[in-house]
Amino acid sequence: MNLKSRLSQKNETIRMLHTDKDLIPSMSEHISSWLPSIPKEYVVVCVGTDRSTGDSLGPLTGTYLMDKKLRHMTVYGTLHDPVHATNLEDYIKLINKQHKNAFIIAVDACLGKTSSVGQVIACEGALQPGAALNKPLPPVGDVHITGVVNISGFMEYSVLQNTRLSIVVEMAKKIANVVDAIDQKLTSSYVTPAVLMPSIKKEPI
Repeated sequence: MNLKSRLSQKNETIRMLHTDKDLIPSMSEHISSWLPSIPKEYVVVCVGTDRSTGDSLGPLTGTYLMDKKLRHMTVYGTLHDPVHATNLEDYIKLINKQHKNAFIIAVDACLGKTSSVGQVIACEGALQPGAALNKPLPPVGDVHITGVVNISGFMEYSVLQNTRLSIVVEMAKKIANVVDAIDQKLTSSYVTPAVLMPSIKKEPI
């Protein structure tokens, strides 16, 4: 099924503070239980831009994942080559072309209630990027992981711009560790093939 239109009918969700000592083992175990039983290609799409502190959660996570040299997953979206609002559709087309019927884990920042700031949320189903800023972007992913980086409800763009880098960095490291733990649980019978990672040069608006 085409990545752009695929939406899971499930909606199981797990929420944990990024400071929770059980975050990595617990969340990786939950997400691993959502993966298909038959080995297939796995892709991680980290959405966001390095031009906004709050919205850099995705690219930071992607960069940390690249450093981990995952064995079973291909990563798109880093600080050097971000996947953002103006090139997301191009990356979706690229992923559909290079990874036939892959299982997608999407990562992005989000805004929420004051009590939710600092939470990492994993959910079955597609990510709807740009929801906080009311941008009509295509859904992506079979499951998604979001980090609540700041408070929603008023001047969201300014809130993202003025989010503290420290919490974004810490959350990105934890999410990268969760994905790395999932990668280590995957069967050794599948190893990600070598994939050319072209840079799609479109600057965010």
